[in-house]
Amino acid sequence: MPPSKTGIDVLLKEERIFHPPKDLVEQTHVKKWMDAHGIKTYEELLEKAKDLEWFWGEISKELVGWSKPYTKVLEWNPPWVKWFLGAEYNIVCDALDRHVKSWRKNKVAYIWEGEPGDREKLTYAELHGKVCQAANALKSLGVKKGDRVGIYLPMIPELPIAMLACAKIGALHSVVFSGFSAHALRDRVNDSEAKVVITCDGFYRRGKTVPLKKQTDEALQQAPSVEHVIVYKRTGGEVSWNEKRDLWWHEVVDGQKKTCETEILDANDFLYILYTSGTTGKPKGVVHAHGGYAVGTAFTLKWVFDLKDEDVWWCAADIGWVTGHSYIVYAPLILGVTSVLYEGAPDYPKPDRWWSIVERYGVTVLYTSPTSIRLFMRYGEEWPAKHDLSSLRLLGTVGEPINPEAWMWYYKHIGGERCPIMDTWWQTETGSFCISPLPITPLKPGSATRPLPGWTADVYDEEGKPLVNQGGNLVLLTPWPAMFRGLYKDPERYREVYWSKYPNVYLAGDVARIDRDGYFWIQGRADDVLNVAGHRIGNSEVESALVSHEAVAEAAVIGKPHEVKGEAIVAYVVLKRGVEPTEKLREELRGHVAREIGKLARPEEVWFVSDLPKTRSGKIMRRVVKAVVLGKPAGDISTLSNPEAVEEIGKAR
Repeated sequence: MPPSKTGIDVLLKEERIFHPPKDLVEQTHVKKWMDAHGIKTYEELLEKAKDLEWFWGEISKELVGWSKPYTKVLEWNPPWVKWFLGAEYNIVCDALDRHVKSWRKNKVAYIWEGEPGDREKLTYAELHGKVCQAANALKSLGVKKGDRVGIYLPMIPELPIAMLACAKIGALHSVVFSGFSAHALRDRVNDSEAKVVITCDGFYRRGKTVPLKKQTDEALQQAPSVEHVIVYKRTGGEVSWNEKRDLWWHEVVDGQKKTCETEILDANDFLYILYTSGTTGKPKGVVHAHGGYAVGTAFTLKWVFDLKDEDVWWCAADIGWVTGHSYIVYAPLILGVTSVLYEGAPDYPKPDRWWSIVERYGVTVLYTSPTSIRLFMRYGEEWPAKHDLSSLRLLGTVGEPINPEAWMWYYKHIGGERCPIMDTWWQTETGSFCISPLPITPLKPGSATRPLPGWTADVYDEEGKPLVNQGGNLVLLTPWPAMFRGLYKDPERYREVYWSKYPNVYLAGDVARIDRDGYFWIQGRADDVLNVAGHRIGNSEVESALVSHEAVAEAAVIGKPHEVKGEAIVAYVVLKRGVEPTEKLREELRGHVAREIGKLARPEEVWFVSDLPKTRSGKIMRRVVKAVVLGKPAGDISTLSNPEAVEEIGKAR
């Protein structure tokens, strides 16, 4: 293929196809819905779903109960959107209130396990009572509809309780990931002008305690909007105390009434703000609204993971990210399913911690990141083999493209070659899955397959022309219910970042390609594309080639300036346990990449490291790797789970 000025070269060749079991297909929600609507094929479903008002109107009937019905499904004035106009609604009515009036009141909503091994189960009735108490506490502190509440908590039940309490009274929550620094918390609290912050004394991570209250105190030294701080006692460690501002959770929440009327809102009123990183350094406050978000998240979880009443669902993300907002808190509760919450590290105290949880609670559907899968690959298949994982029936991935070899390891050693893998593509901004298989979809390892019914996606070159089997900019062409409603207090940035490159088209910021079957292959972030000798190469393809070698667990690939090629490929490689780094292996890996995807992609340099810089959500921070390689400041690394890896990158050269 000749070099392209607009497209990105396609190097990865993946031909394996896995068909779902027929007995699974027949029992799926999507198959039953198609039968009920007289739709015979998936292609016919996709075509009918292009009528957005009809499709989303039909879908909403099964998922939400409006306090007042909508008069119109969609109003689209690009880039501004409203869904279910005229409807009155609060997402908590569906996530909690209706369940306590049904048989589900005694069903377990959350199974929680702390890192030290403490455990708790909360039924829907118990969760509802605790949410009402927290809501009443917030009201007693003067929090009202439209106010913002900052939440800085680890993976403990009080985190979803606090979120739901805010939503119940019409306040916006702004959750800040507990792995973020005081500096990150301060910026988010100040931008949202939070009135109250909810935190805890500390939490457990790899056997140590993280002093969250101390970090909160540091952040709030320059946060004039904050009037009160509610502190949950998790570890019992000593904390500093501001008598005028600080309140113990057990003193202000636990004595409140267990009933609280839900504030009925306009369906397009804001539900929450979630900050995501921006290229300018200033975080972007992504805003989601009650009605459309409820429909979009509940629909995608129900259809993609085919959740039934008897399922035990484990989304092994952190609630501090959008994955946790959508698929640990809101969508599972709307669907009335049982979810697992786990506080600690995936491999603490041993590499089988997750598999012991799957076995102990009979988890049926597991959703995690490719980074976590590669971590477990590194430890070896003997760890999951110690446990009975036969309860699993579906698997999923989220967060970044999954290498085909990691997909195969997950499929074989976790799913026992019987569990289809739902590889989902979506973003903080999209609110819900957009491109994903359904349990009826033939799968290709490494591909997110096709846009879901109700979505229209494409891949454009720089001029806005569609590309086939060549990489380009991933775009969404039509609005969807869970889409964000803008950036908090920054409408111009919203328009400029997402909607200005192609008129009335959403620019995702990812590069992708579409193959001959219409399957989408995500190639990485647009700002990570490598430019080698006039060819544009997605870094994920080179990383996938490296991970396909039997000795490699993980890889991060970046480009550095080269006077002839423009950029040279530099690879940092983490080897599997027991494999020794040698000069022979270095050359073998360079040759392996050349054989797998072509000489063009052969790394100029291969460096062996014991770990790669990652966020606590598991994403490899390639910008940090690149900064170190180029001798530039690494920037803010406070969000890294392993800052020591940055130093190792520098020493490896």
